[in-house]
Amino acid sequence: MLWDFNFNLPTSIEFGNGTVNNVGKRAKELGGKKALIITDKGLAQTGILKRVTDSLEQEGIPFLVYDEITPNPKDVDCVKAYEQFKDENIDLLLGLGGGSSMDTAKAIGVLFTHEGELKDRYGFNLLERDITPLICIPTTSGTGSEVTTGSVITDTITKQKEAILDIKLAPKLAIVDPELTLSLPKSITAATGMDALTHAIEAYTSNIAEPISDALSLYAIEIIAKYLPLAVEDGNNLEARQNMLVGSLIAGMAFTHADLGAVHAMAEPLGGLYDTPHGVANSIFLPHVFEYNIPSNPEKHATVALKLGATTEGKTQEEIAQEGVVLLHELASKIGIPQFRDLDNVNPDDFEFLAEGAFNHLCTITNSRKLSKDDYLKLFQKTYEMEIKHMSIASE
Repeated sequence: MLWDFNFNLPTSIEFGNGTVNNVGKRAKELGGKKALIITDKGLAQTGILKRVTDSLEQEGIPFLVYDEITPNPKDVDCVKAYEQFKDENIDLLLGLGGGSSMDTAKAIGVLFTHEGELKDRYGFNLLERDITPLICIPTTSGTGSEVTTGSVITDTITKQKEAILDIKLAPKLAIVDPELTLSLPKSITAATGMDALTHAIEAYTSNIAEPISDALSLYAIEIIAKYLPLAVEDGNNLEARQNMLVGSLIAGMAFTHADLGAVHAMAEPLGGLYDTPHGVANSIFLPHVFEYNIPSNPEKHATVALKLGATTEGKTQEEIAQEGVVLLHELASKIGIPQFRDLDNVNPDDFEFLAEGAFNHLCTITNSRKLSKDDYLKLFQKTYEMEIKHMSIASE
């Protein structure tokens, strides 16, 4: 195979325990005179936000806080924040939290630097200039948004998730501190961890994958499969937390360059319609899409299965890959991911709408196997009808 690719990582990364204490110094190095911290109310009530604000105060950098972030961030919330702070002379943004906080920070940065509405920027490379300088500080091991060049926002009119995709969105700096993830509850650890695993698997099997993204994806799959159950079982296991954050980080690098596939194409319409947590939706659809995609590239899917713990003796590549399907089901069940039929408000009458949204999603283009709207409809129906016995590790 002849390769032809570009690989660009515009975000600097500072990884390690206690690195959050450096945010003030790094903000000053970026020339920040007044910062806006974008986070959620839960984090705002913890010591994590105070560590950030203390560091800014030590460097004499004034700041304001917007703490109204919700899961599956919505366009109206981004506009609300922009209207509240547009006259405050903000020249630095800090996204503190999970993917919702970081994606919202990116979208606010777009509104600060571009005229018009957010919907004018949905799609590829529609930004005219860099957004307001952004530092991202993840507190979950899931989205990898601290190093991605996209922002996913729910359009409250269409009930669809939309994406702004442009290298000009990239954070200037990612401060990645494993200590900040120690407080995550089991359910969020599980869902965000499966989100990261989905990123790695879909990036590896994408039809535009390349050698660097493949290398990142495979390592991410290996360490997430090993450490996710440990992180769910014991949230204070710092080794597990560190490895999960590395896995999430490099999976984010991988899918920024190789894109994603049908799992995300299904999960995002679900989140747009029902407000389903993104990691939960990905977890539910991952085994089914993985199985559907096997014929497109049995070798790559078998390689994924081996990273998940499949055995090879006496098996064809297709059989190894099928064992991977079983292992994905077992992992989701073991860490307590709910079943599709058990999610709030899910109605089979909506599957036509969801299938249409999935078919029109950008990630359908890069999925390893072609899908029609009818293929998506069958996948929604199959996932809903399938029942799996749970093996939850422990209660929260």
